[in-house]
Amino acid sequence: MSIPFRYDVDARAADLASTFADLEPGTETDRVVTVSGRLMLRRVQGKLAFGTLQDSSGRIQLFAPAQSTPRFADFCELNLGDWIAVRGVVMTTRRGELSVRVDEWDLLAATRRPFPDKWHGITDADLRYRQRYVDLWVTDEAREALLLRSRLLSLTRRWLEDRGFIEVETPMLHPIPGGAAAKPFTTHHNALDQDLFLRIAPELYLKRLTVGGLEKVFEIGRVFRNEGLSPRHNPEFTMLELYQAYADYGDMMRLTEELVAFLATALRGTTSLVYGGREIDLAPPWRRATMVELIEERIGVRVGVDQSVEDLRGVLDEHGIPHEADWGPGKLVLELYEKTTEAELWGPVFVCDYPKEVSPLARDHREVAGMAERFEALVAGRELCNAFSELQDPDDQRATFEAQARAKAAGDEEAMPVDEDYLRALEYGLPPTGGLGIGIDRLVMLLADVATIRDVVLFPTLRPEQPEKARAREAPTPPAGTA
Repeated sequence: MSIPFRYDVDARAADLASTFADLEPGTETDRVVTVSGRLMLRRVQGKLAFGTLQDSSGRIQLFAPAQSTPRFADFCELNLGDWIAVRGVVMTTRRGELSVRVDEWDLLAATRRPFPDKWHGITDADLRYRQRYVDLWVTDEAREALLLRSRLLSLTRRWLEDRGFIEVETPMLHPIPGGAAAKPFTTHHNALDQDLFLRIAPELYLKRLTVGGLEKVFEIGRVFRNEGLSPRHNPEFTMLELYQAYADYGDMMRLTEELVAFLATALRGTTSLVYGGREIDLAPPWRRATMVELIEERIGVRVGVDQSVEDLRGVLDEHGIPHEADWGPGKLVLELYEKTTEAELWGPVFVCDYPKEVSPLARDHREVAGMAERFEALVAGRELCNAFSELQDPDDQRATFEAQARAKAAGDEEAMPVDEDYLRALEYGLPPTGGLGIGIDRLVMLLADVATIRDVVLFPTLRPEQPEKARAREAPTPPAGTA
């Protein structure tokens, strides 16, 4: 059978379902359409065959009488998963099922592998992520989550642009890894004979643009961190980062809750959601609480960076939390928070005022010594975003960079080096600025009600496929499909 090079398709399943929703049973229209997609189900009843054609919008039934369907026997031998095009009259069967009668049909691509049963999907979770090209056809939830992601990105861009932000693109190859505490991926540029790093954050470049006079900027793009795999972590993921001149971290809180509430309403119809079987309301205003307050609520002990290292180590010891000898009070407080409190915060809640020791790019708190004007939004026990009143002073920034460099020299692979060009940019003057980074993947997880980041990333990073498993999945050309 000759396979055409192209095909003119003039109708989609969802549009037909909408246009002919009220068509009476047993009705034949004068509308002739051409539809195309995969054959997902089929049953043959003597001189009559039925099929389910699925395109990117939905499904429609195919009605194929033997007396009028060309190559009827060949149609009955098609495999489930074959791509076909059908031209015919829109009609309803006597049972009222909207259908396209098969007056003409063509095979566009044959599947050479067994296609999963549409109603049972892929039961092997690992196979779902490795073969997303099949998963999207047979797992409605996967397709819906990834369509939601696409709409979320589009809506986010429009929302920010309506508020005067401009979208920019900054380098993914960095000569110095910076902007976050993370271990980078390293690569090499042959022509320059120079090691480069896949970006761990666009932060320092975006703030250079604020120095350059762009008062409201944002970027949505991939970032790369050489870390482990988990339900919440993928080595490459998508971040929204934005910076607003003349703003502080309080402004970033309001922007965050308003944006998330807008997206929830636009995509889910409400700010009152269910995630993992528990209710959560994303309507502003979200709770604001300091890290110190939340730790005290959880363990009944008030801690702070003004306490001695010995006292703080004792608190961590009481809770069985390991610690390093070179950790200062700020790092000890953060570790206590992350091990006892963070995962228990259903939220949404803004966890405010982080220790300065662990916030090298944030401005010192205007009221509390040893703390920084930084917050993270916690939703469903997970960090959704990170934000600062940005550090402006180049001398203070140099001091924190140099402290990070010492930590890196001592073996901390996630510490930041000194970025001399960024310091030079600060010497030209950074106005008071609020900065925000939102993990897009985790936001999609929340709004789609899925538990693992792999369900919202089209092609997640996976461990190498085991050869024996790969061989077990191999199969010869399938026999003709039936349903």
